[in-house]
Amino acid sequence: MLFYFFKYILNNFPGAGLFDYLSFRSGMAFVTALLFSLLVGKKIIGRLRQMQIGETVRDLGLQGQKRKEGTPTMGGIIIILATLIPVLLFNDLSNIYVQLLLITLLWMGLIGFTDDYIKVIKKNKEGLAGKFKILGQVILGIVIGIVMVTNNNISIRTKNFDEQVTVHKKTGENFNQPEKSLKTTIPMVKNNEFDYASVIKIISPSLTKYAWLFFIFVVIFIITAVSNAANLTDGIDGLAAGTSAIIILALALLAWISGNIMISDYLNIMYIPGIGEVSVFISAFAGALIGFLWFNAFPAQVFMGDTGSLTIGAIIAVVALFIRKELLLPVLAGIFVIENLSVLMQRYWFKYTRWQFGEGRRIFKMAPIHHHFQKLNWHENKIVVRFWIIGIILAAISIISLKVR
Repeated sequence: MLFYFFKYILNNFPGAGLFDYLSFRSGMAFVTALLFSLLVGKKIIGRLRQMQIGETVRDLGLQGQKRKEGTPTMGGIIIILATLIPVLLFNDLSNIYVQLLLITLLWMGLIGFTDDYIKVIKKNKEGLAGKFKILGQVILGIVIGIVMVTNNNISIRTKNFDEQVTVHKKTGENFNQPEKSLKTTIPMVKNNEFDYASVIKIISPSLTKYAWLFFIFVVIFIITAVSNAANLTDGIDGLAAGTSAIIILALALLAWISGNIMISDYLNIMYIPGIGEVSVFISAFAGALIGFLWFNAFPAQVFMGDTGSLTIGAIIAVVALFIRKELLLPVLAGIFVIENLSVLMQRYWFKYTRWQFGEGRRIFKMAPIHHHFQKLNWHENKIVVRFWIIGIILAAISIISLKVR
């Protein structure tokens, strides 16, 4: 809203032109979200405590686990509100990418809140049935996929490599005209555009016109997988919030680069008109996460619950799809991948060995893998900080990959 106000008085108010700069609005969104979560978060936690909205903890034999009994949950509300306010203030709300991210924030927040409400208020430990969570993620994926395929404001401009080696062109002239496309980026590969339509073309060239259906399936899979992986990572104090903040900050930089025609030209990557506005949204989200981490660090005063974790994963997935870097997620969100794989490996190895030997065997002492390290008597802080360090390394590799081809 401030964005439109300062646009209106641009010619009459000194300094109003600052709101034309994404870097300024991103910084303001970050600071506003951070301060809001710090100042209002404590009141929200107090209110949750008064309403006796506390975590029920199963005794899994983990050191210090029962001490967390009764800690307020549903803290994801802090993250959502702290993101929403600066976005409404500093974002261009006419931007289609911002609109879709707001839908993602509120929709997944609602699904997570419903799950937490059933668990905590209704005292049903099972929470929202898994099929309804998946259904909610699928609906979101269908909406995001259809809009990306059909909306004329979502386009890309790929590099024209034919003459750039021999002919010097002005900035922007090295790019082809805007096109609606199912192309994405393959990390660390020269001439790295990959068209999802080519997968369908392998099956039959006549089916290429239906490639958008395959793309929507990919969108659904990525949103569901990353959202659930973030949910699995939320197991010990500060782990999900900290690792997610690292991923989000890296995505903010990638979004800003993809929306800047000069830097996209220099790095030989596709330019995505209008995507720079996403960096303002992501900066607000990062500020909200870091502010939440103030209360969620060991010993946690509040847990994010599914209200936060499902929302975080969905936002990460949708932003990666928008900036055409979803194939980079296995590296950038490597912590999520490791957590998810540890659960799958544990489950299916147990089933296989029970079928093969009559007795189930385990790879890890406990899954997800952060609980394995707890079983090895590692302190929570040590596990969390080491996972953060790994996350920073993976984020650095992801950013460097823009130039490594």
